[in-house]
Amino acid sequence: MSFLLILLGKRFIQKLNIRNLEEKRKGTELIQESLENVRDLKALHKTDQYLSRLDDTLEHTERHIVKGELGTGIIVTSAQMILKLGIATVVLVGSIMISNGALSLLEFLVFLLAATRMYDPLSMTLQNLVEMLSAQTKIDRMKRLDSEPEQSGTTSFAPTHFDIEFNDVGFSYHADEQVLSNVSFTAKQGEVTALVGPSGGGKSTVAKLAARFWDATSGTIRLGGIDISSVDPETLLTSYSIVFQDVVLFNDTVMENIRLGRRGASDKEVLKAAKEACCDEFVSRLPEGYQSLIGENGQKLSGGERQRISIARALLKNAPVVLLDEATASLDAENESQIQTALSRLLEGKTVLVIAHRLRTITKADHIVVLENGNVVQQGAPEQLLEAGGVFKHMLDLQEISSNWSL
Repeated sequence: MSFLLILLGKRFIQKLNIRNLEEKRKGTELIQESLENVRDLKALHKTDQYLSRLDDTLEHTERHIVKGELGTGIIVTSAQMILKLGIATVVLVGSIMISNGALSLLEFLVFLLAATRMYDPLSMTLQNLVEMLSAQTKIDRMKRLDSEPEQSGTTSFAPTHFDIEFNDVGFSYHADEQVLSNVSFTAKQGEVTALVGPSGGGKSTVAKLAARFWDATSGTIRLGGIDISSVDPETLLTSYSIVFQDVVLFNDTVMENIRLGRRGASDKEVLKAAKEACCDEFVSRLPEGYQSLIGENGQKLSGGERQRISIARALLKNAPVVLLDEATASLDAENESQIQTALSRLLEGKTVLVIAHRLRTITKADHIVVLENGNVVQQGAPEQLLEAGGVFKHMLDLQEISSNWSL
């Protein structure tokens, strides 16, 4: 009867556990958000307001956890009480049988001893059963994560050229959230192809699809005529040098953070790439130079310094395909000019896909693809787009550089 009560309460226990996990996740996300944005909160005088909201959320989470524990505890305690009734039943039935002469006192004591000794193991079994039901909720979540499709493909990849071709590519994060629709263009080897357009147009998504960080929902993406969905992602990425706007660094030395660009590179090669990326200027100010630790995600460096390390990685890797997401966005005018010179050496003879927000950084682009609301609305050589007018010409006018555009 006790075990039946636990099994009948299984759905209720799992419902409580799911709700508790959701509430804990919300609280954890808010704590993480507050730590990551503490400077912005202080700058905007929102610290007290945010902490008040955080306190309310944590109190709400605490109430849910208490309710969950209470609900589970009531079920377990009720089951244990029913189990204890077994001892009372043995005493009652045994007493009746002794009075009727159907049972001796010694036999009664043996049964009573056996019943009391069985109680503790059965009680622990009930508690363990509830723990197993609670663990099942977490196991189910892990299984859902594990069931996500895994990218795979051949580890043999040797294309004869490195043109990137998008053919009617569509992409969506969810079934009802279409991000890209029928995107088609070719980024040729030896040319700079620039992706431009309003924010949210799909530029970064296109770049990530080109490197197979995600797989296209529809259509095909080819590198050198080979469908990249048939190539193992790690194998494919050996052909890419990537400089994204959000630089990821590790709590290691400057030297090792740059060496991530190419495993096994010598110190001499790392230093050469660093010099070409104009890293010498700021590294010379660090206590131990290139052996200085830069903190978690490079917190000891400025945005421009972090970006230069990322560019040094790309220079060190020297892959045939280069993806740039506004690679000089965090640099001052002097360093930007130096980096542009370094990038020109990096880009020579390669397939280059550039995401551009500041259009003056792509004045030497060979081909421009204009994305708006996930669609290619214009594409062609810069002079063709200028003559055609439309979105590209409008963007140039807004940035007041159309008259200075170098063709």
